[in-house]
Amino acid sequence: MTIKKLLLAAFLLTNSITAETSIGIDINNEDVELLASINLNTLTDYADGTTYLLDVGYLHTDGDNMAMVGFSGENSLQGTEGLTLAFGAKFIFAEDFMALPLMAKAAYLLPLNHSIPPTSLAASFAYAPSVLTFEDGETYSEFRFEADMEVITNIHLFAGYRNIDTNYEAGDYNFNDSFYGGIKLSF
Repeated sequence: MTIKKLLLAAFLLTNSITAETSIGIDINNEDVELLASINLNTLTDYADGTTYLLDVGYLHTDGDNMAMVGFSGENSLQGTEGLTLAFGAKFIFAEDFMALPLMAKAAYLLPLNHSIPPTSLAASFAYAPSVLTFEDGETYSEFRFEADMEVITNIHLFAGYRNIDTNYEAGDYNFNDSFYGGIKLSF
């Protein structure tokens, strides 16, 4: 229960720190996920190319809960207009399971004409071997794929797929394997 309270406090704090915050929610028939992201460059007046992000998330599935706090740096790939790469790490905690996976993400803004709203595709992968997995955990892996469209300025609708495996010392466990849809607001 204290993890839920800590995550809720962090989620509310991230929404009040900066005007560059984005918050989102995604759902399906069995899951709900809350997301928040802060552009740390706005807090430090840093504007030298790389964007540093602090992400917070909470995933509630049928009977299980998982929380996440992550840090990453992202930048556009030179020579490929519309492609952004991000690398970082995040701290994952669930009941009897903690991990510190390293992560990579690629997002591509599709070069569509101006009559179609900005649309992007993104894929991310996170992995923690046994040396970065704690408590009863053995390994952690996560794969996500999303399609996002900015339907109104600063309001995005998105759909995606996630597969999260939390492998324990006592056996493998697929924490979540599902499609979802959601909305994200940027400030």
